[in-house]
Amino acid sequence: MSTANTPSRYSSASIAMHWLMLLLIIGVYACIELRELYPKGSDPREALKSWHFTLGLTVFALVWLRLVLRLVTPTPPIEPTPPGWQNILAKIMHIALYALMIAMPVAGWLILSGEGKPIPFWGLDLPALMGKNKELAHTLEEIHETAGLVGYYLIGLHAAASLYHHYLVKDNTLVRMLPGR
Repeated sequence: MSTANTPSRYSSASIAMHWLMLLLIIGVYACIELRELYPKGSDPREALKSWHFTLGLTVFALVWLRLVLRLVTPTPPIEPTPPGWQNILAKIMHIALYALMIAMPVAGWLILSGEGKPIPFWGLDLPALMGKNKELAHTLEEIHETAGLVGYYLIGLHAAASLYHHYLVKDNTLVRMLPGR
């Protein structure tokens, strides 16, 4: 698996990380939304919550590798070059998405810590990041939920922008990140 971007495409490692992160984030959102189908305290609901935490922390673990790949390899240019304002918006969007992939799992970890609950991660219980503090955990949970809603919009806008560039502008924005040739 190549880690070097080419002048026209991201590396296979960057492409794999991009789509893996998307699948993990879909899983995170799906677990927390689907839990509502089950009564509080039921085994399926608790399992979905546990998977939500585990997948979220997996995003947190992998985002650092993704950032390293992004920082050590030059980004393939968009051809034809978009206007400067679009480049600025794209940078803001990417910063927001990375912030989401870092802040959301940390907030979740803090929430569980403040509630005095175990922090599940692939069969391990991670250490608490803070002592039990239900009031702070509740405040963090409200922020976490609001940020989760913002995440839906950020991801949707990111996808819409790539489709806009592919189908209307007809540049190489999307094909640089597609798997295959």
